[in-house]
Amino acid sequence: MNKPRVIAFYLPQFHPIPENDEWWGKGFTEWTNVAKAKPLFRGHYQPRIPADLGFYDLRVPEVREQQAELARNAGIEGFCYWHYWFDDDKQLLERPFNEVLASGKPDYPFCLAWANENWYSKSWDKSGTDKILAEQTYKGEKQYTKHFYDVLPAFKDERYIKVDGKPVFVIYKPLATDDIKIFISVWRRLANENGIKGIYFIGHCFNDREHLNEYRKLDLDAINTCSLKDFTEKRALVTRCVKYIWRHIFGRPYVISYKKVSERFFDKNADSANDICPSIITGWDHTPRSGERGTVFNDETPELFGKHVETVMNNANGEFVFIKSWNEWAEGNYLEPDLKWGTAYLDKLSQILKDKQK
Repeated sequence: MNKPRVIAFYLPQFHPIPENDEWWGKGFTEWTNVAKAKPLFRGHYQPRIPADLGFYDLRVPEVREQQAELARNAGIEGFCYWHYWFDDDKQLLERPFNEVLASGKPDYPFCLAWANENWYSKSWDKSGTDKILAEQTYKGEKQYTKHFYDVLPAFKDERYIKVDGKPVFVIYKPLATDDIKIFISVWRRLANENGIKGIYFIGHCFNDREHLNEYRKLDLDAINTCSLKDFTEKRALVTRCVKYIWRHIFGRPYVISYKKVSERFFDKNADSANDICPSIITGWDHTPRSGERGTVFNDETPELFGKHVETVMNNANGEFVFIKSWNEWAEGNYLEPDLKWGTAYLDKLSQILKDKQK
């Protein structure tokens, strides 16, 4: 069997939009939280400063070209753009992808991942209260038809990533509502009516491997597993209690060794199945968004990352492997060069993927 195709999740939150201006202040982007982050303990790597691409703006075509070149050279097949479609007349952060689609550049493969969840005010800034800013709705066949035709031009683009002629579409929360079954059914029918062989649906399974059978009851073609908490939940009860007190009583970060936690990123019993598309996790540090109570994977290095990549690529049997992520800077999971490591992570990934092709 051929080795899985490697795709990286891509965040478009690097340009100002009117909604973020209103909610967080003029000019807010992902960089706002990244730039103001501070080290919260000895050896804490913050702030994380971009190197080669700088504090870029995704409205600039040259930036998108440079990103594609870096990813292509590292052996990544394409980007999976997060797609924020809330209602008939409500999308957010759609401009970068729409410009990629309209311009035909960069000439680099892509697909879409529907981030079907509410936006809450605490999502991008630790000072926010927990209220809904943008509501994800599920209104039935008429709405799902409108959504399909909004996405159809992308499906018909030659760059769109496909499996047996079927465009790949990731659903972030396939268990969010029973209506997802209707959504999938409507889209499969509309694809056939519009000369498309079908849709290759992938359900994203985040920290939820124990419910894989529930995902398999849906009409999905594959499941993308991504587990950050497996290690923490299997720690001794005393350790978990101490960490809980440290985090919630004293308001300190939950610090975990990347070396230890990465050993459980891939579960050979679950993630080696043919219908599973596992994840490569570059790191994690949520403190730029959530502040002092955020979770931090500490002491990550390109070498440890490489071991994790080797494990995934040696054992995965699904169609794809997803990288989390290309540019989630405020969550500490990204592959783009920074001032500390430069291109070392990309170089390590490139080396391993080239070795697997021999």
